[in-house]
Amino acid sequence: MNWDRISELREEVGEDDLAEVIALFCEEVEEVLAILANASVADIPGHLHFLKGSALNIGFDSVSTLCLREETKLKEDPDAKPDIACIQKYYATSKSELEGLF
Repeated sequence: MNWDRISELREEVGEDDLAEVIALFCEEVEEVLAILANASVADIPGHLHFLKGSALNIGFDSVSTLCLREETKLKEDPDAKPDIACIQKYYATSKSELEGLF
């Protein structure tokens, strides 16, 4: 978890809105993670790219790094299978670090 980014967001949007921003982020990420489970090979890179950017913006650096790794793997080998379970695990861990803060 990038706590500096969380602090920046708190300063940018305020405490009340930060909770809403994080809730919206979690909702969107969980939707995309569910879609990824059954996504076509052609759609996976776009979903990973979305997750990478969103995670980085909200401070979920480990999730962003994993998405970048999987994007790179797919660029090098389009037939590779991305490790969605690992991304889900790191997302859940990062989300649990925030629980109770807002």
